[in-house]
Amino acid sequence: MKFNLPKHFRIYYNKITGSIAFYPALLAISFLLLTWVMLVIDFSEWGKNIKANTSWLSLKDATTARSIISTIAGAIISLTVFSFSMVMIVLNQAASQMTNRVLSSMIGNRFQQTVLGFYIGTIVYALFLLSTIRDISSGVYVPALSIYLLILLTVIDIFLFIYFLDYVTQTVKYETVITRVQKKTMQKMQEEYNQDKQQISSWKELPYVEIKTPKSNNFQGYNKTFLLEICAKEDLYIDFLYPKSTYLLRDIPLLRVFSTNPIDPKVLLDIASVIDFYSGQPIDLNADYGFKQLAEIAIKALSPGINDPGTAVLALHSLSDLLAFRLYNNCQDIKTDTSGIARLYIPNSTFEDLFKCCIYPIWNYGKKDQYIQLALIEMINQLKIIDFKKSQVKIFDDFCEIMKL
Repeated sequence: MKFNLPKHFRIYYNKITGSIAFYPALLAISFLLLTWVMLVIDFSEWGKNIKANTSWLSLKDATTARSIISTIAGAIISLTVFSFSMVMIVLNQAASQMTNRVLSSMIGNRFQQTVLGFYIGTIVYALFLLSTIRDISSGVYVPALSIYLLILLTVIDIFLFIYFLDYVTQTVKYETVITRVQKKTMQKMQEEYNQDKQQISSWKELPYVEIKTPKSNNFQGYNKTFLLEICAKEDLYIDFLYPKSTYLLRDIPLLRVFSTNPIDPKVLLDIASVIDFYSGQPIDLNADYGFKQLAEIAIKALSPGINDPGTAVLALHSLSDLLAFRLYNNCQDIKTDTSGIARLYIPNSTFEDLFKCCIYPIWNYGKKDQYIQLALIEMINQLKIIDFKKSQVKIFDDFCEIMKL
């Protein structure tokens, strides 16, 4: 059986890797190692030969070297502070004008983290380099090659900052945020959803034991591989009673473990240990969060304080694209083990659930706005055309009746 990471470790791992400081920290460590490598090269025989044979790489004055490094370190620190300030302003603007839920995708932006990490890495490189310049009895230690590399890194930082200014201003645009959420949601659905027919569980008549929720929080998922291995080893079948993303109160029955034989309490503890409860709406764990975030953006845009129906329409366009994919693509409720035996059942949201959860609230907020009315009518008409199997006719007809009120 594969090793199962402790629940708290999995939760903290997701939080750390999604933090805005994760990539900068890795890059800072990388630049620290770069400092050591460059110093080794600088004071090696090979490095000394390069400096001796290349006059423009020669830098023998310790005072000049210290001045160069100190100036660069101070300048990059100022650049980093300004860049971080811009990021905070952008995050605050996105939270106030769209929804707090989109902050996680903006904080986790890898390019943004890489640029900030490059700044911090340059500062770390400069400070440690500065500490190596010292007077000794035989002369002065001046790592000229390392200093010239620092100058090159500074030039790269300046060009990164120029691009970073444009990039940050683009990320706060409504179209950019909406498109990012849509793409992440579609990518997640393409990974997990398909057009295969849903299987039916065959263990409902067996005796079962219930496992309750350990605390009040969002049910985010479980370690599928480990859980299937437990079921295969112990000949168990599991029914989850609620779909992922559901907020559950403490001591609510979460799942039922079916078996023809008595179940070892230790096995029940192992099963409970692979189920995750924590807050947040990470789209990479559940595509439903993407639908909800787009609906929240549209509703926030229709609020009296913002009153921006154009943004709501953009969110509706993205929702219609996702709903079109969702018409005939479903996440399988039944999960099988390596032998192909059905072991797990977990309910998933249906097209109807997502439609009512996202489209109905938008209509309630924007039904008096003609812009929204036209956008919804157009969306419904196009979804009807795509629904060639006529599987969702009743849902569309019911909504059209509501819009006539």
